Amino acid sequence: MVETPVWGAVAAPLLLAVLAYGAAALAALLRAHAAGAAPTAGLAAPGREAARLLVGQRRSVPGADTLLRQSGVALVPVAATMAVLVVPLGGRVVGDLSVGVVWFNAMEVLIWAAVWLAGWGADSVWGLLGAYRFLALGLAYELPHMFALITAAVGAGSLRVGDIVAAQQDVWFAAVMPVAFAVYLLSALAMAFWGPLDQAVGRDVAGGVAAELSGVDALVLRTGRYLMLAAASAMAVPLFLGGGAGPLLPDWLWSLLKTAAVLAVLVWLAHRLPTVRVDRFVEVGWVVLLPVTLLQALAVSVFVLLEWV
Repeated sequence: MVETPVWGAVAAPLLLAVLAYGAAALAALLRAHAAGAAPTAGLAAPGREAARLLVGQRRSVPGADTLLRQSGVALVPVAATMAVLVVPLGGRVVGDLSVGVVWFNAMEVLIWAAVWLAGWGADSVWGLLGAYRFLALGLAYELPHMFALITAAVGAGSLRVGDIVAAQQDVWFAAVMPVAFAVYLLSALAMAFWGPLDQAVGRDVAGGVAAELSGVDALVLRTGRYLMLAAASAMAVPLFLGGGAGPLLPDWLWSLLKTAAVLAVLVWLAHRLPTVRVDRFVEVGWVVLLPVTLLQALAVSVFVLLEWV
């Protein structure tokens, strides 16, 4: 794995932004299709919405802690951008850390603090409800998510993302550890509070964490959600889909194509699945997801000991 710390530190956030815009455009396209409007109108919708929010006036409620709220909102895109620094594009990566998996997980956990600060700082009951919902959701999905990451690391015998890619020369980890792959995709939805796991910004709580956000603040939070969704999709490629491995095309193009495919599936799921109640997801997380990811990790550990992986 070749490190590209200088130009890669510029190119990686730009690529992430392009993927995030593509996800927003696809989401708008699906909404337009469901409403019976021309689907092509959705392609420019993210740009129009961004322009509207940029010129919109910020509002605030009495007693709001502006510093906390804006710090939380800004932390979401920052965490997503920092997370992608260890994700390789083909054979190149910004930072080939020996603990790359831990780095990605740590950046994802920052989202917890970000959402909490944004909800608490608004001094609004809806914002606080959204923040509490996200914490409850996080307690349910984080452990299965961590075991999914650890399972991939166990399969490769390393926490370095490049080593995990190299360990999939013969077979992708998505085929060897399908439970871990499925749980990772589910947790990707949760860390971006997206689709069936968007309780933090649910309509039944008037937008939750985003209820009191307007103007630039709302734009930054929405951008951060799409960036996090894109970052999680990009990380799924080296962890479970063989990285840039593929015929004919260059490895960096395969990485982009696989990332776009995973991202499209996650966006599509948001339009096909209803929001799940927090208490029901918490029950599923502790009773179902945690045991099955533990069993998956145990099975992969045995395979490694027997040198079957």
